Amino acid sequence: MTTSDPHWRSFEDYATARWAALYRTAHLLTGDPAAAEDLLQSTLVKVMAQWTKVRRADAPDAYVRKMLLNELLGERRKAGRRAQKAHLVPVPDPVTDPAATSPERLDLWDRVQLLPPRQRAVLVLRYYEDLSEAEIAEVLGVSAGTVKSQASHALRALRAATAQNRTEEVS
Repeated sequence: MTTSDPHWRSFEDYATARWAALYRTAHLLTGDPAAAEDLLQSTLVKVMAQWTKVRRADAPDAYVRKMLLNELLGERRKAGRRAQKAHLVPVPDPVTDPAATSPERLDLWDRVQLLPPRQRAVLVLRYYEDLSEAEIAEVLGVSAGTVKSQASHALRALRAATAQNRTEEVS
């Protein structure tokens, strides 16, 4: 493909327009800026290879998010599901969002990074991408009930960890 090829230009325009949002999602899923960039690049290589199919999809963004998540889960499976604790660098700009660097928020994101990948994905897609349960179910390839269950388990785990942290601080 060359830059004068309309097929290539269409992909390039899409990737350029969506890079920031896709990077943010990848960053929230991985918790690491370099890993997020690697994940997004490897995903976009696959998107480019399937661009005709992707751009004809009813919801290309949802299709690409699903590819991003599948790429992440595939990488994790290949790595033998070893436990990884990543430290999330806050995505919001602290100049425009001073709350982004509050100790409570940073602690919360450390705890989110400890959740299983699917639970973390549900929270990222719900609260950062603002997707509905049905949209999340489509991206993850599961039922809406599974999305609700995963969200419930994730939020319960975060509440328990937060309560335990508060108890330890009081002691």
